[in-house]
Amino acid sequence: MSASSNYQQPPKNQKYLTLSGLEPLVVTPDSNFINVGERTNVTGSRKFLRLIKEEKYDEALEVARDQVDGGAQILDVNMDEGMLDGVYAMTTFLNLIASEPDISRIPIMIDSSKWEIIEAGLQVAQGKCVVNSISLKEGEAQFKHHAKLIKRYGAAVVVMAFDEDGQADTYKRRIEICKRSYHILVNELKFPAQDIIFDPNIFPVATGMDEHRRNAIDFFEATKWIRENLPHANVSGGVSNVSFSFRGNNVVREAMHSAFLYHAIKNGMNLGIVNPTMLEVYDEIDKDLLERVEDVLFDRRDDATERLLDFADSVKGQKKEQDNKVQEWRNDPLQDRITHALVKGIDAFIIEDVEEARLASTKPIEVIEGHLMIGMNVVGDLFGSGKMFLPQVVKSARVMKKAVAYLQPFIEAEKDGKQEFAGKILMATVKGDVHDIGKNIVSVVLGCNNYEIIDLGVMVPPEKIIETAIKEKVDIIGLSGLITPSLDEMVYVSKSLEKEKVDIPLIIGGATTSRAHSAVKIAPHYNNTVVHINDASRAVTVVGNLLQNDSKIYKNQIREEYDAFREQFLKRTKKKDYLTLAEARKNKFKINWNTSEIVKPKELGIQIIEDFDITKLEAFIDWSPFFRSWDLHGKYPAILTDNVVGEQATDLFADAQVLLKRIFDEKLLKAKAIFGLFEANTVNDDDIEIFIEEGHLEGSREVSNSTSAKEGLDCARPDKYNFLTLRQQSKKSEGKPNIALADFIAPNASNIQDYMGCFCVTTGFGTAELAAQFEAEHDDYNSIMIKALADRLAEAFAEYLHKEVRIKHWGYAKNEDLSNDELIKESYKGIRPAPGYPACPDHLEKTTIWDILKVEENIGVKLTESLAMWPAASVSGYYFGNPEAKYFGLGKIKEDQIEDYSQRRKISNEEATKWLSPNIAD
Repeated sequence: MSASSNYQQPPKNQKYLTLSGLEPLVVTPDSNFINVGERTNVTGSRKFLRLIKEEKYDEALEVARDQVDGGAQILDVNMDEGMLDGVYAMTTFLNLIASEPDISRIPIMIDSSKWEIIEAGLQVAQGKCVVNSISLKEGEAQFKHHAKLIKRYGAAVVVMAFDEDGQADTYKRRIEICKRSYHILVNELKFPAQDIIFDPNIFPVATGMDEHRRNAIDFFEATKWIRENLPHANVSGGVSNVSFSFRGNNVVREAMHSAFLYHAIKNGMNLGIVNPTMLEVYDEIDKDLLERVEDVLFDRRDDATERLLDFADSVKGQKKEQDNKVQEWRNDPLQDRITHALVKGIDAFIIEDVEEARLASTKPIEVIEGHLMIGMNVVGDLFGSGKMFLPQVVKSARVMKKAVAYLQPFIEAEKDGKQEFAGKILMATVKGDVHDIGKNIVSVVLGCNNYEIIDLGVMVPPEKIIETAIKEKVDIIGLSGLITPSLDEMVYVSKSLEKEKVDIPLIIGGATTSRAHSAVKIAPHYNNTVVHINDASRAVTVVGNLLQNDSKIYKNQIREEYDAFREQFLKRTKKKDYLTLAEARKNKFKINWNTSEIVKPKELGIQIIEDFDITKLEAFIDWSPFFRSWDLHGKYPAILTDNVVGEQATDLFADAQVLLKRIFDEKLLKAKAIFGLFEANTVNDDDIEIFIEEGHLEGSREVSNSTSAKEGLDCARPDKYNFLTLRQQSKKSEGKPNIALADFIAPNASNIQDYMGCFCVTTGFGTAELAAQFEAEHDDYNSIMIKALADRLAEAFAEYLHKEVRIKHWGYAKNEDLSNDELIKESYKGIRPAPGYPACPDHLEKTTIWDILKVEENIGVKLTESLAMWPAASVSGYYFGNPEAKYFGLGKIKEDQIEDYSQRRKISNEEATKWLSPNIAD
């Protein structure tokens, strides 16, 4: 969804100036005056200049934030100062602004007299910004050149009333230059007229010089003429210029700004660079002062300047009273303050409010059961009604946990204090699986709704799940898993629960789980209720229904639904036609190997990358899955302006940027990788044989000198390995092949040497420690965030390394030049499928990759017994370089392929069935 979805499109015959930061800004005839904040301008703010010179960018950001908080709707950024590297300063500051959503929600005005600084800003500014400015000062050729580039960058532009003869200082010169500029832009360059903002020059008044007496009047009249004669164009100006004669006297300056602005707006000025803190309310200006100011502005008296100067002397030094406003909600009653803090996720005052509540209560437990749960009930209602989103709920939980942690010692001291929970729920990621982001989110959401959570963590064996469930007398068991072997583990847990006669409802969740799997594979083995949930938002409703007093009706309904679903599912699958394995192999994907493009890798063998500069990965991050992990659905960056979740996605993204910066600046996570490129050929239809020369191993340690790496590479190993692939068996329409990955490698019988590779990358070292640290601080939000970011960085590393392999190490795509969007869309040549995913669902293939590359010895990434990678933020897979290689899904396979596969792998049919069960045709 685009940014335009946040406002109603204007009629086609009307053209309005439309700008955007993270939020759109549409300037219509009904819009109020658009205020451009001026304090982030080194030429107008000595404080800002000092901060930029000293590279105190964090403090400089606070100046920007103050401008936004003060009412600025566009932020003017200027870095023109002789001792500054303007390009560096502009780029750095705008990049920092981009990570601050409360600032970057408004559009940026890139303000400079130097084109190289303007263009540097255009290259990094997000949204649709404004260039301030261009003019005819250096002639039409330069004017056109800059205008064309601005149009290409998609920005609006401020055009100064300035030409080859100088700055326009009269009414006549103003309209002459603006008319000429408009004609060139609109008629010759087809520049959108609504994207033009004229600045007809605001000059000081009350200077004592006769030639300056009409400065304000000429501006008002020129503004009126532009709005009436240059269709769709806008008018702006730097309002503070008008009061330069009274620098040091803020009372007079504020009155002058307000009066000038009032009349300029009446004449058609719709934007202006104004310091919101330097404006008085027009109706509240002292009447005597207003009269003298307007005498000057409209040149109504010959002695207007002298009279204003006399009056100015009488008020000089007076300080305007500043309201040191405490945030208004802090004046609310105690319960309202606590509820507000929980809903908004504000923990700054929660301890003092909870202490006040404790002192007013008979027992400290009453604060939790009363004040805090009242607030969390509001959170739950808002979440349930779609008015709050998951990231906000997790922030609410952070505040709740901080409050409870404070109260805990007081509750313990009471001895008899016991909180009444709505129910007790056991949560566990099943044996062999290390993924827990989804489980942790569900735990937080349920905790926010007054359920007691017993979280057993990851890789939990069924014996521990059963033992804890019985001992703790839990009301519900929640099982989570991401990798496909976890599906079978959940089946085993359900059978074990039934065997032990445990009678507790079972909730199933995780990325590879589904309603179909729960209904077909798990529910038949367990007499109590089995319910699948696909996102955290459903968890509260499902748990509530399971634990209600009369839950039998709900449980029976679920059982009936799953029985009917299973019956229909099995009927559908039985109707499908399948080929025998022999028939599928005859219908394989065929490549003409005599004409196919095969490129020998520039660097055969294994290479290790240690202590990788993780900051290189930022440009390769695919953010869309990040939002999905938080139950915010939409494609990045459009999700940031989505009508429903845009605000929360923006807040979440901003928080992610803060933590990502910490990861980079403090080197919180460590990135490592290993990959190898080898000679390869297909053998026996579906196997790929790779050949490893000893010399390749010895000559490959260009990046690592670590002892472990050397030991790993020097270990004795076979010179040949086989990757086993699986073939589609569903019956295809005429002309469509049954594909296996082996089809993308030249067969041994062709006598053509082919090549393939394999890899493992990780960005997970340090994640578990950081998550534990956040959890110890009762900060589930950042505990989940660090894991989500580590996952995104791992995927980015896989993308980055694949690109390096294609361009440099293999070199079959040495001229590739793709954007990150094109990389995400997999527009490159070649593929990098991963074991456990649709084209090769067999996780056992990871063991071959680990044997070939000695992954654990060289970079420390381990495989669990269910072949999940540890650390969890790791990615492994193959490299295929053939131009015709493509991604596909294996689908269901038949018994004859299971039999063939078990023989090739030299394992039992039962073992083969265990690993391939999700893909076995029923």
